[in-house]
Amino acid sequence: MAGPISRAQNGPPWRGQLYNILFETDTRSGRVFDVVLMVAILASVLVVMLDSVESIMLRHGLLLLAAEWVFTVLFTLEYAGRLASVESKRRYALSFFGIVDLLAIIPTYLSLLLPGTRFLVIIRVLRVLRVFRVLKLVRYLGEARTLARAMAASRYRIIVFLITVLTMVVILGSFMYLIEGPDAGFTSIPVSVYWAVVTLTTVGFGDITPNTPVGQLLAVIIMLLGYGMIAVPTGIVSVEMVYAARAAGRTGVVPPGTAGDMVCSSCRAAEHDPDARFCKTCGGTVIEIMLE
Repeated sequence: MAGPISRAQNGPPWRGQLYNILFETDTRSGRVFDVVLMVAILASVLVVMLDSVESIMLRHGLLLLAAEWVFTVLFTLEYAGRLASVESKRRYALSFFGIVDLLAIIPTYLSLLLPGTRFLVIIRVLRVLRVFRVLKLVRYLGEARTLARAMAASRYRIIVFLITVLTMVVILGSFMYLIEGPDAGFTSIPVSVYWAVVTLTTVGFGDITPNTPVGQLLAVIIMLLGYGMIAVPTGIVSVEMVYAARAAGRTGVVPPGTAGDMVCSSCRAAEHDPDARFCKTCGGTVIEIMLE
């Protein structure tokens, strides 16, 4: 079953076989390859992490470097294979996974010119997102889309909230600078604003602390404000998630697990006839959600 990135229609048979291995999850070879790919990705990320530990790097630096190049060459061959097996190379190259696949191999080659940049290959961990395909969890991405819609719908309120917080920390930091002064560590307004941010977010590094009773009272007020403001973004997004869920219900898209509904396994569209086999929206396979 071809996805949005379809296999190449012309050319030798090996291109179709390569597509089945690299992109399909319904075949045995595709599942095996995906599992091996997951293990290789995690192993390559572990190599980069170990290489950043000085004691390990001094002992096994050459071994880790060799392993990194082995993984890079393998991922380069995989990327080339994906490009060769798809119909639209541009569509794959500009897709999310296509960009991540490319960024996963560039840093190692770039390190030949700019030493140290190879640690950027830690971005390979994003490739683990393919586990959604391996474990057949793609249908749950609908819930992620609901969350994304809720975040997008509440962006203006969140921006207003952040502007309010920014204004507040500038004012409170300036007050603290006037109250405490350089003797207490508040050497400038930017430093005082930094302290206000740390205090308002309830982090409290403790590198700068007020000494006067007025300054301590202001610090208490900022701390209490911080606890009260934590719930604001959560409430904004929660309300929008409720609206997004209701909107999904009105358009006939239902979440996984609703018993008795005939639901498309691809787009999650509901309200199909009881004897329907294919989705009237996208043509995908229609399944009945059973009560677990």
